[in-house]
Amino acid sequence: MLRKKSSSSTSAERASTARTALLADHRPEAIRQRLAARHRHSYVGAAVLGGIDGCVTTFAVVAGTLGGGFSAKVLLVLGFANLFADGFSMAVSNYSGTKSDQAQVVQARRQEEAHIATIPEGEEEEIRQIFIQKGFADETLAQIVHTITQNRQLWVDTMLTDELGLQLEGPTPIRAGLVTFLAFLFVGLIPLLPFLLPGLTAHEAFLASAVATGLAFLSIGVARGVVLQQPILRAGLETVATGGAAAAIAYGVGAWLHSVFGV
Repeated sequence: MLRKKSSSSTSAERASTARTALLADHRPEAIRQRLAARHRHSYVGAAVLGGIDGCVTTFAVVAGTLGGGFSAKVLLVLGFANLFADGFSMAVSNYSGTKSDQAQVVQARRQEEAHIATIPEGEEEEIRQIFIQKGFADETLAQIVHTITQNRQLWVDTMLTDELGLQLEGPTPIRAGLVTFLAFLFVGLIPLLPFLLPGLTAHEAFLASAVATGLAFLSIGVARGVVLQQPILRAGLETVATGGAAAAIAYGVGAWLHSVFGV
């Protein structure tokens, strides 16, 4: 009985603490700060993407090279060549994709501004229909439509977000590319480090590389789970499984080609 009471008391205390934190997070000042922070884009996603890809591809090169029977020197040459070339390629891709997203928003804004200038009554009706779908009606709906259509920028922004589903605030292309590149290099270097240590055989270096890479995958997965508010253990294991599968495929292909061509 005492245990049940103690457990109930602990649950109630946790619920009370959670409610207090939630109330504090919904004070007017806290809400204003949170809404203002929406305009400061986070580059965590670009860093996680670059880190995972860097670790996967570099360890795949390590596994494939050893599976093909090549020496540690060849492994390092191929590994570092891949590290910088693939990292740069991925950074450029992220830069170009981010820049294309920005260009799409600019183009859509020009188009909506032209539509408002040409057929304002039609664009006003679109605003009305958008908020009808949100559940507004009668006088409240009329006030919302009037307020939005009196502010040209607000009018256009509403069309971009609610009609076209575009994100107005996005990452800076150069920063997105740079974060991706640095994360790719930093994490992608991990599988190669054991082969730079003196005194280790190729087999020992590979085992050390596998362990270090597994820990890197796990850390990235856990970080992704924290950021996305997902179960951290599952996120970590999923990332480890993804990297392990890529390495196994690379090693198997390398070993097969070695047996076929004898290189």
